[in-house]
This record gives sequence, C-alpha cells and structure tokens, in this order.
Amino acid sequence: MKKLHLILASSLVFTLLFYNEELGLNWAIFGMLQTGLICYFFQEKVTIRLHLILVVTSILSCFSFAWYGDFSSFLAMALSIVFLQFKTQEPKLKLLQAIPLVFINGVASLGRILMFSQYIPKRKVNNGFAKKVIAYFVIPVVFLGLFLIVYSFGSDLFSSLFTGYYLDIDAWQAFVLTALGFFISFTFWNYWIPEICYEKNDLLDNDFKEEAKMQNENSFSFLDINFERRSGVITLILLNVLLLIFIATYNYEQFFEVVKKSNLSSDTHERVTGVIFSIIMAVGVLLFYFKGGFNFDEKANNLKRLAKVWILLNIVLISSAFIKNSEYVSNFGLTYKRLGVYAFLILAIIGLRFTFLKIKNQKTNAYLFSQMIWYFYGMILLCSFVNWGNLITMYNISVKKGVEPIFLSGLNYNDDLRRDYFLQNNLDGQSIEISKDKEISRYQSNSFLSKALYYEFIKVEK
Repeated sequence: MKKLHLILASSLVFTLLFYNEELGLNWAIFGMLQTGLICYFFQEKVTIRLHLILVVTSILSCFSFAWYGDFSSFLAMALSIVFLQFKTQEPKLKLLQAIPLVFINGVASLGRILMFSQYIPKRKVNNGFAKKVIAYFVIPVVFLGLFLIVYSFGSDLFSSLFTGYYLDIDAWQAFVLTALGFFISFTFWNYWIPEICYEKNDLLDNDFKEEAKMQNENSFSFLDINFERRSGVITLILLNVLLLIFIATYNYEQFFEVVKKSNLSSDTHERVTGVIFSIIMAVGVLLFYFKGGFNFDEKANNLKRLAKVWILLNIVLISSAFIKNSEYVSNFGLTYKRLGVYAFLILAIIGLRFTFLKIKNQKTNAYLFSQMIWYFYGMILLCSFVNWGNLITMYNISVKKGVEPIFLSGLNYNDDLRRDYFLQNNLDGQSIEISKDKEISRYQSNSFLSKALYYEFIKVEK
C-alpha cells in the first residue's frame, strides 16, 4: 500500500470519527487503526522484541485512553505509536531523535504538503486507457445528464425524484477536520528526516569509537589536559565536602528541627526542589568532565573515584528526601504532588545509577540519555495505566489522613469509593461534588465516539 493510500485512508477515518464528536473513544480507535496499519503493512519489520513490546504498549495505551480519556493516557498513546512508527521505519536511528523529529515535521509538513511529487505517484496514461475512460464513463455520463434535464422539464413527478434532497452537513467543520486529519496523517506516514540526522546518528552511540578513545581534547583553549584534570579533582573534592555539609544540614532540618504544621508543606516542597536542582546539576557536572577520550584517561583515576563518591552522596541525599516524603505521607496522606515527588526521586536514582555505569564502563553521554528516555517513557505509561485518584482515596481512607471532603472531591476517577465514604460518614464535597456529578452526566450523555468508558460504569446521583 503506497504512502498516499495510507494518508488518504487515515484522513477519511479521522474525519468520520471526529465529525460532530468530542475527543473520546474516537481518538483511541484512530490510534488502534494506525497501530494496525503499521503491523499489517510492515509486518516484515515488526519482528524483534522491541517492536513487539511497542506494539503491546501502543494497544494498551489506546485502551487506557478509551477508559480514562485524560492527558497522561493521551501522551502515553501518542508516544507509543510515534516510537513504534519510528523504530519500524528507521530502526538504525537512535530513539533520542524521535521527539525532536516530531516537532520538526509538525512545522515542515505545512510546506511539504504542497510538494505533491513527493507523495503522489506518477502514472503513465496510454491511449488505450484514455479511450476506455471516454467510451465507458465520460460519454455515457454526458448523455445521461442531458436526458435527465430534458425529462425533468417534461414531468414534475420525475423531477421530484431527483430534487428536494439536501445533506445536513456542517461544511466548515467537515473541511477543518479533513484538513487536520490530512495534516496528521501526512506527518505520520510521510515524515521527513533531514540528512544531518543520519550523518550525526553515530554521535548517539552508547560506546566510543576507537579513534574517539584516543582524542583527549581539553574543554578550554587556555587550559591543557593536566590542568583540566587537576581542576576536576579540586572541583569534585570541594563539591563532595559541600554536599556532605548540605546533607548534614538538610537532614537536621528535616528530622530534628521543630517546624510548625502550617509551614511543613511549603518547607518540604522547598527542600525537595533543592534536591531536584542538586541532582540535575550533579549529573551535568559529571557529563561535563567525563566526555570523549577523557573517559579513558589513565591519569584520571582520582577524578573517577571522586565522581563515584559524589554520586553515592547524591543517592544519600535522595534517600533522605524519600524518607521525609514518606513521613509526610504517613502524617497527612497521599496527594498527586507527593506521588510526583516519589516519581522524580525514583527517576533521579535511576539516572545516577546510569551515570555511575557510564563512568565505570566508559560509555558516551548519549548512553545516559538513551537509557533515561526509556525509563521516562515507562513512567508515563505507568501514570496512564494506574488510577492514581482512586489509589490516593483508598490509602487516605484506610489511614484516615487527607480525607477532607473538598480534597477527595477534587481527585479524579474515584467516584464510587468517594461517594460510599461520603454516604457512610455524612460528608459533602459541596460545589466540587456538584460539578463532578455534572461532568459524569455530560460524559454519559455524549455519543458513543465521544465517550470515556470509565464514566459508563458510574451511577449518576439523582
């Protein structure tokens, strides 16, 4: 099947699915269609384990969006299908290039759509074909049209058989949806990869090439390698000492200093923010020093030891933040933000682990980013599959923390559990609860293609 056929078929389905509809099941169906087309027409390429995993995650994320219809499931579905298409069509290119290429093509397609020769196949029309078209189609249609006009003047009843009909179609909406569907389909099936992506693809390898191992270039023109190496040692010694002091003061404030309850939330968030910036800067400093042939510098052993110590100290810092966040949860219950803190701290530990392996195994900087994009993608998938609002509600009710009615009413996808709890304890989420009931009623009254399946299993309060 040619690209043009895929583009036109996808565009038509998009228009049919979204005409007079809101975003809902239609987007999940459209995603399933794209996944199915990839698997069917490029099945010879969907053979290795990675492709099969991406097929499964694409299907699961489509079901997740069909159920919840929220942003996290939308993002998970979009990333899954884009990654599947990218690794199927361009298996040699590194996945790190996929995300920037999405944005590049989003802009480039606005102009490339007008380059018809790139995606419309050229056909040779011979005389025999032209004769058949004229003889079998053009001439009969012309004569049929002429006689229809004549007969219509001669009989009002005959004329009424072909008049009085009209299509109840919103022409503007149909035009916009068709244009949008064509743009999305064109960008998806006829994407453009600049030559520089192929030329620079080797720079994203996990391992250094032999010639790169021998190139130990200095970062600053005014410093030679020996001075830069000693500078790195001095810098990491100072940073390790500074981090030790910070860990000591951080833990003292966290676990020994008396803090007013009213200030506990803001203080905790400020300290976690400090940890976040500390980890980002820590990884950045290590990537700055351990690049190129510097990873193979036999004289940089002290620098490597200091870097590993710094990584371990940062893990200690993360552990302290993890314990404090857990203490905060045990005292005040779960919230989306506290779960988000856990997510970031877990990703930070994973990032530091791969930074440690990068230094130990003498890997490129791209190795770290290549590994982290998969874990980041996995985190998004996890966020889209799990009903976090219901999980928070269940936990908070079980420990009797964070069970304020307005707070519980503000959580998503916890309607049955929340209502049972309110009914048993004679509680009311006030205006938020009223808006929740209206939202459920609105979703349930939507047409099939605009539905989010979750709301179909919720009883509306009368």
